[in-house]
Amino acid sequence: MENEKKPKKGNKLKVIIGILAVVLTLGITYFINAKNFESTDNAQIDADIIPIKSSISGYIKSINFEDNQEVKKGQILFTIDDTELKTKVAQAEAALENAKANLLSSRSSAKATSQNADAAVISTGTTVQNISVAKARLTKIQEDYNRVKNMFSAKAATQAELDGVKAELAVSQAQYEVALNQNKTSSAQSLGVRSQAEAQAAMISLAEALVKQKQAELILAQTQLDYAVVKAPANGIVSRRAVEVGQYISIGQPLCSTIDNTALWIAANFKETQVSKIKPGQEVEIKIDAYPNLKLKGKVQSFIGATGAKFSLLPPDNSTGNFVKIVQRVPVKISIDKVSKEEMKILFPGLSSFVSVKVK
Repeated sequence: MENEKKPKKGNKLKVIIGILAVVLTLGITYFINAKNFESTDNAQIDADIIPIKSSISGYIKSINFEDNQEVKKGQILFTIDDTELKTKVAQAEAALENAKANLLSSRSSAKATSQNADAAVISTGTTVQNISVAKARLTKIQEDYNRVKNMFSAKAATQAELDGVKAELAVSQAQYEVALNQNKTSSAQSLGVRSQAEAQAAMISLAEALVKQKQAELILAQTQLDYAVVKAPANGIVSRRAVEVGQYISIGQPLCSTIDNTALWIAANFKETQVSKIKPGQEVEIKIDAYPNLKLKGKVQSFIGATGAKFSLLPPDNSTGNFVKIVQRVPVKISIDKVSKEEMKILFPGLSSFVSVKVK
């Protein structure tokens, strides 16, 4: 009987030693991982989800995709009836051509008026010369008259000679006054023509501004026409279609959403007590809950810059008297390395994941 009990005690001892070994191994493994890794299961796959909205109002003419279909960047998703938009483009083009014609006309008129102003200046110069000539002639005849008058007093000239010189003096005086009046008239006309030339030059600036305005209106009309064709903003999956063919849509109305699954990342929320060891560039092991056998690698890319609570609709206010300290979560963006096309098809934004950051 004693021989039978001894083996039983030995078996128990072996079991206890085995359990202790397993516990010790797990403890050492956990300790090593705790020192070398920071991990969290508060993480999920994320991606750019781009809402597609209408930039114009109108009726949906065609829908060129099915819900949850894979699309390429630039692929046409919707077309909106563009009959009215094409008319507006044609009107804008006609208005622009009319403005350009008015600009050419203004430039031609300004050039002609400027030439007239130059001619008026030349004419004014001619009248100034006429004044000088008339004044010189008047001075000469005045001297002749004075000389003949003195000679007549000395009985050295006849009455006829005196009357003749006197008549020439009267004519010279009249010519001089005419030259003065012509100069005044020419100067006034020159000023008027010059004012017209300046006004025409101002009309050129106005016509140029009108051309720019019509060009802007044409660009706007063309842009509105381009908005009638709605294209995919990125490669990915198009989903959540919210309209049907023939439906009238308004500006800003949601049409669908595009999920850019070509650039996935992990949004991980670490405790604030963990982030002191985490740095950008550190390697990360990623496990996806939906696919336990799928192992992914990544790198810490960046911190969001604030705790998650600060982005909530009603951020907590710790200035009140009743304060309970809660460990905060810091969002960290983790890039995923080398995701194949097959993996892209099964990885969706929102899937839960477990991440371990190698901090040593």
